[in-house]
Amino acid sequence: MAGAVVITRPLAQAGPLAARVAALGRTVEILPLLEIAPLPDQSALRAALARLEHYALVAFVSPNAIDAAFAHIPRWPAGVTAAVVGEGSRAALAAHGVPHIVSPADSAHSDSEHLLQTLDLAALHGKPVLIVRGESGRELMADGLRAAGALVDVVPAYRRSVPALTPALAATLKRLLAQQNDWLITSSEALRGLCDILAKVDLHYPDAMQQNSVVAMQQQHLIVPHARIAETANNLGFSKLTLTGSGDERLLAALQSRL
Repeated sequence: MAGAVVITRPLAQAGPLAARVAALGRTVEILPLLEIAPLPDQSALRAALARLEHYALVAFVSPNAIDAAFAHIPRWPAGVTAAVVGEGSRAALAAHGVPHIVSPADSAHSDSEHLLQTLDLAALHGKPVLIVRGESGRELMADGLRAAGALVDVVPAYRRSVPALTPALAATLKRLLAQQNDWLITSSEALRGLCDILAKVDLHYPDAMQQNSVVAMQQQHLIVPHARIAETANNLGFSKLTLTGSGDERLLAALQSRL
């Protein structure tokens, strides 16, 4: 009998996928491994978004960046191109009525490297570009655009954090580790955070488990959409991995293959 499907996305992005997984007949557990919060000071974000029409290109690094930005965007300016790395972000922008969206040509490779390969970098030379992202993140996109001569502004739109360990979270993790499940892991940061949390579980909430929680987690099956996350998982001692490529359709296909 198949175990549960554990969806670890931030809560705002977990619901639609959870409904589709449940429609496959699988039990769903929503366990956000990253909490998304607005920045205490949003003045820089509002100032940048007030000048959207000034930019030749606006790149959003995630659906969370889109959600945070569109809280301050009454209307997308005509003639401004948006860029995203993943299918979820593309769908989120389309839902906001953004007509011109650039994303990696091969949706199985949704990352900054492939977005840079897709963009007409020569046409951006000397042009202003805005990157909307979390409070911290990879610098590769900004560095690549600057190397091509673009005038890049980077503005934080939200804050990511690993959830605090509570008795309720410890109990949930121990319950999930008592059986074999499929874990949808869509962030290297989230997976590293989970391993840190599990180490604290054993320290603060010991019980009679035959093995520690990190080892038990390493025996679970992970489904990941990107090679970089798979590499992180391998480095953390995980070996039961399915690499799908970007997009919910590929994640769902991987789950169907395990029914």
